[in-house]
Amino acid sequence: MPSLPLIVGTAIRRHRLLPDGAGCVVGVSGGLDSVVLLDLLRRQAARYGWTLHVAHFNHRLRGRASDADERFVRELAREFGLPITCDAGDVRGHAGTRRCPVEVAARELRHAFLARVARATGFFRVALAHHANDQTETFFIRLLRGAGGEGLAGMRFESPSPADPAVLLVRPLLDVTRAELEAHARAAGLRWREDASNREERPLRNWLRRRVVPLLEQRTRGALHRLVNRAAQIVAAEAHFSREEADRWLSRGARRPRFDRLAVAVQRQVIARQLTELGVEARFEWIEALRLDTAVPVTTCAGLIWRDPEGRLHRGRTEGSAFQTAEGTLDLRAPAGRVDFAGLRGAWRCFSVSPGWKVPPPVLGREFLDAARLGRRVVLRHWRRGDRFQPLGLPTPAKLQDLFTNAKVPRDARHAAVLLANTAGEIVWVERLRLGEAAKVRPSTRRVFEWRWERPEA
Repeated sequence: MPSLPLIVGTAIRRHRLLPDGAGCVVGVSGGLDSVVLLDLLRRQAARYGWTLHVAHFNHRLRGRASDADERFVRELAREFGLPITCDAGDVRGHAGTRRCPVEVAARELRHAFLARVARATGFFRVALAHHANDQTETFFIRLLRGAGGEGLAGMRFESPSPADPAVLLVRPLLDVTRAELEAHARAAGLRWREDASNREERPLRNWLRRRVVPLLEQRTRGALHRLVNRAAQIVAAEAHFSREEADRWLSRGARRPRFDRLAVAVQRQVIARQLTELGVEARFEWIEALRLDTAVPVTTCAGLIWRDPEGRLHRGRTEGSAFQTAEGTLDLRAPAGRVDFAGLRGAWRCFSVSPGWKVPPPVLGREFLDAARLGRRVVLRHWRRGDRFQPLGLPTPAKLQDLFTNAKVPRDARHAAVLLANTAGEIVWVERLRLGEAAKVRPSTRRVFEWRWERPEA
């Protein structure tokens, strides 16, 4: 069986990750994976003329343990005779400002730091220690989140940094399992730090790592990572093909084939590419609504978007449509505001409440919701095919179409009715129906969103 240095060296040359004489920033957390990566690169640095620079980011999430990680990496760099740059950040504060999970905030700050070090050193390649187990976990995480081919393709050996496209992230260990890394570390007498948070099963990645992946490894007799890697390569190639076909179709102008004659995968890519160009997130539900229907505009966080029969996307309203072009987004970072949308006039405000606060008696045209369950913004839009909603008192979500039918809402009124969706896309209120369970005021509610609305023509 080939040695680990030979496997990694072959991957570096095959994928051209580090040309001879290149400089490289090596991200080192102090854990097993990054310590082995650093050891493998420094063993081969003289042979290929590489210049290495260690970078460590202290997330300050584990108190003294985080500071101990930093001291360990500093000592390791000194032992290996390599220069090092360290920095720290307020991850929890950044998460609060961005209103995103701590894991996302940590990733953003870490990549920004690595890009800064790359710029400062002039080494525009950053080596990361992602390995085959990470790739497998990422595959299943994205599968459970409903990702498409590009998402299931997983991490690549080389990709641009999300913080700076001029910086390339290289992953020499993607063909190597954690077991192989540990065997090398023990044989080489390497020390590393263990992150106690990895033993918690609440994060999805940890649950997969500790519960699901071992069972699948046993079932596949140790072939799981090879099989997942094969599947990722297959879907990556197919996603790349459909993306190229979409780009080719978009560039052909008037001589291109009709949109409705394209393969479904290419249609989706055509719409996704245009949404991105318009500065709109390419969500699957928006892509499908635009792909299947040219008659009804889709209300996105950036306003109304619609598709013409030729496949082009447009902002605003369709010709002859009753839908208005007014802004369809409420930014809850402001304490209050007003909106006109599709004939409905709305006013809203957010305010803090004390424990035990009671919702006032119901009044037509006024609702109270839990602001914390709404997120940074609320989207006003119309009913779309496949929408599901859970009104107060209903044990599970149901098709909005069925709810309209049960409430005897006329067909034309269904399309005119306005609904509110939170940042996560959950519907929290529908005109002509009850308030939703997703954002109802609970005893734990500390900030309330008050929504007042009316239809002047009614």
